[in-house]
Amino acid sequence: MKSNHIILIFVSVVILAAITYTLTSAEDPETYIEKIEAERDRQYKFVRYNIESPLTEEQKREFKELNFYPIDPAYKVRARLIPVEDKKVRELPMTDGTEERYIEHAFAEFELGGKTNRLLLLQAMDEPDKRNFFLAFADDTSGGETYGGGRYINARQDGKNSIAIDFNLAYNPYCAYNPDYACPLPPRENLLEIPIEAGEKNYKE
Repeated sequence: MKSNHIILIFVSVVILAAITYTLTSAEDPETYIEKIEAERDRQYKFVRYNIESPLTEEQKREFKELNFYPIDPAYKVRARLIPVEDKKVRELPMTDGTEERYIEHAFAEFELGGKTNRLLLLQAMDEPDKRNFFLAFADDTSGGETYGGGRYINARQDGKNSIAIDFNLAYNPYCAYNPDYACPLPPRENLLEIPIEAGEKNYKE
């Protein structure tokens, strides 16, 4: 089985894109859409051409596009940060039955779908930038229009007590493309009871 640590290469690229996106997020709707489209194009090129892509060479030859929901600014939310007082190490189950360790950092609380939602923000054990968080979630589209094992967002704290979470930037883990990879599953706190019709859809061969 391929090491899940290869995923970190893709994640670091996504984090850099998210940082740039966050720092320049005060823009008009047209500029916002252009930035999301540019990020999607970058994702496509990585999956299609990069040597670290989760696709096999055979898959790459057949690969045509990634599938996304239409860009919807309503799915970019401003969440309140609620710190986890007694920060603990959380062992997330992986798709291959192993576990990976993260630090429980804070809850992000926001309004969406007519209700208040909460998601647990985790931090990699070796994350050097304490404003970067790993967010794995599943929702009512999981197992249907989107990957059953959930999707990821790389979030960066951009306020003293708040954080922007943009579901238009939700992406699939490597194991959605290739079962040879092991990926963390969302923690129980991050199983949303609403559909998140934003971000990446199922990979179709």
